[in-house]
Amino acid sequence: MNVIITGASRGIGFELVQQFLNAGDTVFCLTRNLEPLKTISHPNLKSISTDLSSQESMDDAVAFIKKEVKQMDCIIHNAGSLVNKPYETISYKELGEVYKVNVFAPYYLTQQLLPLLGKKSKAHIVNISSMGGFQGSSKFAGLSAYSSSKAALVGLTECLAEELKEKNISVNCLAIGAVQTEMLAEAFPGYQAPLSPKQMAEYIFDFAAKGHLYYNGKILPVSSSTP
Repeated sequence: MNVIITGASRGIGFELVQQFLNAGDTVFCLTRNLEPLKTISHPNLKSISTDLSSQESMDDAVAFIKKEVKQMDCIIHNAGSLVNKPYETISYKELGEVYKVNVFAPYYLTQQLLPLLGKKSKAHIVNISSMGGFQGSSKFAGLSAYSSSKAALVGLTECLAEELKEKNISVNCLAIGAVQTEMLAEAFPGYQAPLSPKQMAEYIFDFAAKGHLYYNGKILPVSSSTP
């Protein structure tokens, strides 16, 4: 398969890259920090320096991908941006940065990559949301920008699943719970999560490869704890 993973330089994204490479897939990694990926030596690894808050940077990444391949099988929108501050102190700029990465980037990248999707076989778009964006789940003070953006990603998933189903594309969303990542440490300092990035990556890898055979437009909670 040809796979795109955003936010591939750390945490779950970094572990996902290795899972797909070990399976023999070609992986396009979109991330601002390429240094961690330089530790991986594999001919199927394509690292692209990308700022997901910049349309110009995303356009450059899309142009590179279109030159490299004619078909894309899977996109995993894994990148995330978080600000942990009281609601009344979050600036308009901070709010915009969170939404650019968590909502606008999945929206825009998917749109620009549509010509590569669903051509020879059904493509799968996997949006990585959070239990913080899952309706009815526990919410936490300080995470209004992050959680509301992840809720927007949930809504986008349902919209795109309907709009793209005739194009041989499935769109699903995993609302993941606590995983021991740098982002979790920002949101809940001192909290020890029950899952490692590698463990969650194993689940997402299997779902990305096979989930579209069973689901479309589904929001699936993947959590064993609160947070």
